[in-house]
Amino acid sequence: MNTWLAILIGSLSVFSWKFLGYLLPTRLLESNLLSKLASFLTIALLAGLVGLQTFTGNQRLEFDARIPAILVAVVLLKFRAPFLVIVIMAGATAAFLRLVF
Repeated sequence: MNTWLAILIGSLSVFSWKFLGYLLPTRLLESNLLSKLASFLTIALLAGLVGLQTFTGNQRLEFDARIPAILVAVVLLKFRAPFLVIVIMAGATAAFLRLVF
């Protein structure tokens, strides 16, 4: 498949879902169940993406500087550090470990 065709199909599908969201009734969108489900789905997708990008490479498991960087980010999240501080410290951790090893 041509790359531009894949980009076009992906863009149209995302746009269609966004457009269909505006057609849903307000009472459905303000439902507590749907709000909770959307927040859990977002967390699950983000966790899956982080896990996939952190622990895999070249179709196999890899353990490198990303894992300590994620651990630093988790510790800083636990202490409720600002997001920018978390990103900078995790990046600095990964950069330092890659420089040293």
